[in-house]
Amino acid sequence: MSSALFHPRLADCRRLFLRNYEVLINIGVYDFEKKGEQRVLINVDLYIPLAQSTPKDDQLDEVVDYDFMRDTIAKRMAQGHVQLQETLVDDVLAAMLAHPRVRAARVSSMKPDVYPDCEGVGVEVFQIKDAA
Repeated sequence: MSSALFHPRLADCRRLFLRNYEVLINIGVYDFEKKGEQRVLINVDLYIPLAQSTPKDDQLDEVVDYDFMRDTIAKRMAQGHVQLQETLVDDVLAAMLAHPRVRAARVSSMKPDVYPDCEGVGVEVFQIKDAA
C-alpha cells in the first residue's frame, strides 16, 4: 500500500496510527447480524502537521493522544446498531477530522469472521481537510 504521506499536502505531517483495534459491535443488515455483536478490526491513520505535533517539552498535551482515537471509536459504537461498514468508517472519519490538529485521516474496518475462505471483508476511506 502506498503511503498518503506522498500527497503534497501531507509532506509536512507525521502519521499517528491505531492498528487492528478489535471491537465487538452490533453491525450488519441481515436479521441474524442484528441479534448480536460481531468482531470488527478498525484501523486509523491521522496526519498531523509537524508544527502541531512536535513536542518541545516531551509532554502529552503537545501531541494528539492515542486515547483520542480509541475514545472516538467507543463513542460511535455506543450510539447503537449500525448497518453498514461504510457508515461506521464515515462516522469515525468525520469525528477524527473534527480534531483541530488533524489535517487528514484514513479509517478502515474489517469483519474477519464473515467468510471462512478469506481474512476478512472491509471498507476504507481517506480524506484531507479542505485548505482553510
